[in-house]
Amino acid sequence: VQVVESGGGLVQAGGSLRLTCAASGGIASNYAMGWFRQAPGKEREFVSAISWSGGQTYYAESNKGRFTISRDNAKNTVTLQMSRLKPEDTAVYYCAVALSLYYSGSHHPRDFDSWGQGTQVTVSS
Repeated sequence: VQVVESGGGLVQAGGSLRLTCAASGGIASNYAMGWFRQAPGKEREFVSAISWSGGQTYYAESNKGRFTISRDNAKNTVTLQMSRLKPEDTAVYYCAVALSLYYSGSHHPRDFDSWGQGTQVTVSS
């Protein structure tokens, strides 16, 4: 499976952005998918994930109430709608596919594979 992220950009604090992850080359619709982010000098951290059906969603505490993840298996896409953005949300955002069919909410990057190249999100204060 290959994934490509898009939708990043520069936005003022309090603004919104919509990131899209497009999957191809495999059966990504059978797997949970997740978003991670990595700021300069920091480790990659979990942002959000969604089960294969879309029925279960998972969020980092810092994002709850501000970010919404969704997926469209017919289009093989996963979307991360981000609102009330803060300067500390600035990072490269990555999409990935869960390794296990039985993903149950892990926040660890080791439980994901097929990482994309990332899309830069910059939030100015």
